[in-house]
Amino acid sequence: TFSFYKINGILMNKKVIFSSLFWKFAERIGTKGVDFLVQLVLARLLFPEQYGMIALAAVFLQLVSVFKDSGFNSALIQKKNADLLDFSSVFYLTLVFSLFLYGVLFFIAPLIASFYKISDLTLVLRVLGLKLIISSLISIQSAYIVKNFLFKKMFYSSILSSLFSGGVGIFLAYQGYGVWALVVQQMVSQIIVGVVWWFLVNWRPALLFSFNRLKGLFNYGSKILASALLNTFYENLQSLIIGKVFNPAMLGIYNQGKKYPEAITTNIDSSIQSVLFPALVLHQDNQIKLKEMMRRAMTTTSFIIFPLMVGLAMIANPLVKEVLTDKWIDIVPFLQIFSFIYIFYSLNVANLQAIKAFGRSDIFLKLEAIKKILGLIILTVTIPFGVLAMAWGQLVSGVIFSFINAYPNKKLLNYSYGQQIKDLAPTFLISVVMGGAVFCWGFLKLSPLLTLILQVVSGGVFYFALAKIFKVESLAYLIKILKQVINKKHNVV
Repeated sequence: TFSFYKINGILMNKKVIFSSLFWKFAERIGTKGVDFLVQLVLARLLFPEQYGMIALAAVFLQLVSVFKDSGFNSALIQKKNADLLDFSSVFYLTLVFSLFLYGVLFFIAPLIASFYKISDLTLVLRVLGLKLIISSLISIQSAYIVKNFLFKKMFYSSILSSLFSGGVGIFLAYQGYGVWALVVQQMVSQIIVGVVWWFLVNWRPALLFSFNRLKGLFNYGSKILASALLNTFYENLQSLIIGKVFNPAMLGIYNQGKKYPEAITTNIDSSIQSVLFPALVLHQDNQIKLKEMMRRAMTTTSFIIFPLMVGLAMIANPLVKEVLTDKWIDIVPFLQIFSFIYIFYSLNVANLQAIKAFGRSDIFLKLEAIKKILGLIILTVTIPFGVLAMAWGQLVSGVIFSFINAYPNKKLLNYSYGQQIKDLAPTFLISVVMGGAVFCWGFLKLSPLLTLILQVVSGGVFYFALAKIFKVESLAYLIKILKQVINKKHNVV
C-alpha cells in the first residue's frame, strides 16, 4: 500500500521516491566507482605537486561557482509551485552571471598565479573556468531533475561522462601531459554531462523573464547563498593557506588524504539527501513525518558510512602502499584523520536538510556563521603547528559542528542531539569493534596486499555478523529494501 500526493502536477508515492533513491544510488555508485578507479590509476602516473595545482584551481572555481548558483537552485526545489516562468528566469540570470564571473576569473588568473608563484596556474584557471559557462547551461536541468525525481536520466549521463572522460585522462597522463591530463578530464566530463542532460531532460527555457519571481526566490535563496559562501570559503581556506604557506606538493598530499573518505561519504550520503530534500519539502508542514523521514535517512546512511570510514582508517597504510605506491605514503595520517571527520557527515547533512525543508534559511545562515567563527579560531590556533595539526583541528571542529547543526531540530522536530546519538550509537559501536578486529591483522607482518585483502573481507563479514547478532534496526530495513528491489524490479523505472 502506497500513500499518494502531488508534486508539480505529477502523482507521487513512496514507490516513486524509492525508485528515485535506487537510481540515485546506482548513479553515485556507478559513477564514483569509475571515478575512484580512474583516480587510482592517475595517482600512480602523476605526482603530488600536480594534484596540488589542480586543488588550488578548484578552490577558486568553487568560490566563483557559489556566486553563479546564488541559492536559486535550492529555492526552485523548495518552492512547491515553481513553474516555467520561475525556471526560465533563473536560467537566463544564471547564464548571464556565469559569463560575467568567467570574465572576472580570466583577468585575475595571472594575479592568483603570481601570488602562489605557479606560472602554469594562469592557463589552468582560464581553461577550467569554462566549466562555469557549461554548468550554467544545465543548472536548471539539474534542479528540474531533482524536483521531478528524474534520477534515471542522471544515471545515464553520469556513467557515460565518467567512462569517457576517465579514459581520456588516463591516456593523456600516460602520454606525459601531467597536470593537463586532469584539466582535460574535468572539461570532457562537464561537456558530456551538459550535452546528455540537454537532450535527455524534457525542459527548455521559454522566452519568459520576471524580476518579481527572482525576487521571491532570492528571499529564500539569498540566505542559502550566504551560507554556501561561508561554507565554501571555510572548507577551502585550508587549501589556500597550505598552498601559500607550505607548497603545492604538501597541498596535493593533504587533498589526496581528504579526497577518498570525502568521496565515499559524500556520494553515499548525497544519493539519499538529493532525494530526501525534495521529499522533505512535501511534508514541511508535518513535524512527525519530517522527523520520521530524517531519522530513517540518517540511521540508514550511517549504517553504511560508519563502518566504511572506520575500516578505511584501519587499512590506510597497506592500502596506500599497495594501491597508490610509496610515493603517496605521506597521505596515510591524513587519510585516517579525515576518515573520522567524515563519520559526522551524515548527521550534519540530515539536520541541515530538515532545517532547509522547513524553509528556515535564516536559521541555516546563523548556524553557518557560528560554525565558521569557531572553525576559524581553531584553524588559527593550529596553523603554526603544521598541516597535520590543521587536520586534527578539523576533527575537533567536526565534533562541535555536529552539536550545533542538531540544536535547532530539538525545537523544530522534537528530535534532540541526545536522541540522534542514541539512534546512531549501535552502528557506531559495532563499527569500532569491527575496526579493532581489522587493525589486528597488521600485527601479523604479512605482505601489504595479503593484509589488505584479509582486512577488507574479515571486516565486512564481522560487521554484518555483529549487526545481525545485535539486531541493528538499519540492517533489517536494508534487507527489506533489498527484497523490494528483487520482488518489484519491474516497478523501478
